[in-house]
Amino acid sequence: MISSDLYRIIQGIPKAELHLHIEGSFEPELMFEIAKRNNITLAYDSIESLKKAYKFNNLQEFLDIYYMGAHVLLHEQDFFDLTWAYLTKVHSQNVVHVEVFFDPQTHTDRGIPFDVVITGIRNALEKAKLELNISYKLIMSYLRHLSEEEAFKTLESSLPFKHWIAGVGLDSSEMGNPPSKFANVFGASAKHGYKLVAHAGEEGPSDYIWEALDLLKVVRIDHGNRCLDDEALLARLLETNIPLTLCPLSNLELKVIQKMEDHPVTKMLDKGIKATIHSDDPAYFGGYMNENYYETAKALNLSNDQLMQLAINAFEASWLDTEEKETHVDRVKVYFDSLNLLV
Repeated sequence: MISSDLYRIIQGIPKAELHLHIEGSFEPELMFEIAKRNNITLAYDSIESLKKAYKFNNLQEFLDIYYMGAHVLLHEQDFFDLTWAYLTKVHSQNVVHVEVFFDPQTHTDRGIPFDVVITGIRNALEKAKLELNISYKLIMSYLRHLSEEEAFKTLESSLPFKHWIAGVGLDSSEMGNPPSKFANVFGASAKHGYKLVAHAGEEGPSDYIWEALDLLKVVRIDHGNRCLDDEALLARLLETNIPLTLCPLSNLELKVIQKMEDHPVTKMLDKGIKATIHSDDPAYFGGYMNENYYETAKALNLSNDQLMQLAINAFEASWLDTEEKETHVDRVKVYFDSLNLLV
């Protein structure tokens, strides 16, 4: 298939993004603009020098720059501008539903009040719902390199806003910070009505995926690449229909895979796993939803049926209600049916 034809097909797919860290959508141009507005001097002297630093050998190298960038976010307007920039970008790529992670501890540890963070983000999400017709869910992540005690403090801070928050997640440095470290706070989060997800099996072993399922009781695994190492785990994922939110360009940039042709998504689809594709931290990893779909499809020679399945899987894995899911799935099928008529 000609590359331009493939990109045109991907552009037309109605898409749901379920694995997106809002702080990871912080484009260098906006970072410099907000830094200037807040009289903050960055460690890089230009947008170009900052972009050159976006070459990572592992997750930790990325996180070091990710947290540096987040430090320029001080005010409600900053969080609004960050979120609105992401939403307008994905609107142009036909993303119609987003489930967005935010990391309150990245900000509250710097003395930024919880309400400043969440209000700025939510105001942008509400504006996109009204003006761009993008539905959303908001997911609060605990930082796994910090203690469970700190996570409990974050849970307490979230409670006045829990009608805004659909669920909680677990992100940051995976190795040496297993899901079991956060079993108690996840149990408490569930009692407050939060849905549960966790990053597992990206750099960490398949054992971390088991822990996320058995100890944290998650309904979705973020990443989950390493599930292919364990036949019993694959059987469990199939039996329970647990979705995986995969992030191909992120995996490539962080050396989880060495080349896109190595990405496991087709193996997962072939086994019946509910695999989905998302952008993770698109400003740092070279692409938003369309770029992730495109580079994956090109490298693995995905068929239209596989592209359709990925899009359907994402809506089915979302936290939309049943009727909304069915509406979106029908739209995906109608779109691909229209492509078949053109062949």
